[in-house]
Amino acid sequence: MPRPLDGVTVISLEQAVAAPFATRQLADLGARVIKIERPGGGDFARRYDESVHGQSSYFVWLNRSKESLTLDVKRPAGSAVLHDLLSRADVFVQNLAPGAAGRLGLDADRLRERYPDLIVCDISGFGADGPWAHRKAYDLLVQFETGLVSLTGTAEQVAKVGISIADIAAGMYAYSGILTALYTRATTGTAPAVQVSLFDALAEWMGQPAYYTRYGGRQPERVGAAHATIAPYGPYPAGDGTTVLLAIQHDREWRTFCEVVLGVPALADDPRFASNASRVAHRGDLDRIIAERLAALAGPAVRGLLDRAGIANSRLNTVEDFLAHPVLAERDRWRTVATPGGDVSALLPPAVVSGTEAYLGPVPDIGEHTDAVLAEIGRDPDQIAALRADGVV
Repeated sequence: MPRPLDGVTVISLEQAVAAPFATRQLADLGARVIKIERPGGGDFARRYDESVHGQSSYFVWLNRSKESLTLDVKRPAGSAVLHDLLSRADVFVQNLAPGAAGRLGLDADRLRERYPDLIVCDISGFGADGPWAHRKAYDLLVQFETGLVSLTGTAEQVAKVGISIADIAAGMYAYSGILTALYTRATTGTAPAVQVSLFDALAEWMGQPAYYTRYGGRQPERVGAAHATIAPYGPYPAGDGTTVLLAIQHDREWRTFCEVVLGVPALADDPRFASNASRVAHRGDLDRIIAERLAALAGPAVRGLLDRAGIANSRLNTVEDFLAHPVLAERDRWRTVATPGGDVSALLPPAVVSGTEAYLGPVPDIGEHTDAVLAEIGRDPDQIAALRADGVV
């Protein structure tokens, strides 16, 4: 079955999370992704943990369907191999340390001059220019710098987001930027360059609290797992010790909630709770009333009332609960992917493109495709052996 990016070749000098996430999604759509790794250790994300058949959970998640080529691009022979690959490629992605691509002659301006049809995507920490262009950036650093961590946690204690949200945001924008550039090249004949930074990506996701703070005069409070600016919207304990999350989105739902769930219709018109702004201002009083009512009911009974009232709700799941979730199982969202350590389960990509099926290929071992890729670009067995003996691959 044809896939949207069949015939597109991506060369990626990638490491960690952001760039591998972008290129894995291109591979899901059928692109051929050749991942260049350091001879010896490869992508350092391979060693973040050993939880998946002795392999890193990060690496297994981010690198299916790719080919792995070990290559020392700082050596002249390695650089020659890289340029042979770039001359045949459609997209080049890199998230090297600040300034490294330029020192290697792999900056977008020089590459586009040499390969006019090549789409170059650079992923950086704080942007390719400006006062912080030289600074290293990792996910948690960017969570701190954008102010995100000041919004998460409790009133007493800040907390990081539990996933690599800055990396993921940057990877998503790199992915969509590359798709946009491919479309632009197809329609205009011009291959634009793409720049994405972790800081800019997460800064965009900070839009709502930024507006709230600039024009409201104060930033949203840290309220644990509750919503900072909508109430009631958060977790409440039921009488059986389980936790139920409920979400009121507007005053009509609030009125129904008071009638059906709380059994106190008049509460909807209490001046403390008559609007969302007043409910947020009197959150403590509101939470006490809700907690007292729900403490008399078991979790399933609470959710039954919420369903009857048309109020969105959820239980507090663990990761194990998520893995067994019926929405995934009953919609056939799991597939099997091979890895060097053994088969693993992998989720299909979120975007379902009608008439196509995502490609979920194996996770490569370090340098697994080195000889085949080198032979493809004209290196004979003796040359490949010499490159290997010299430590270039």
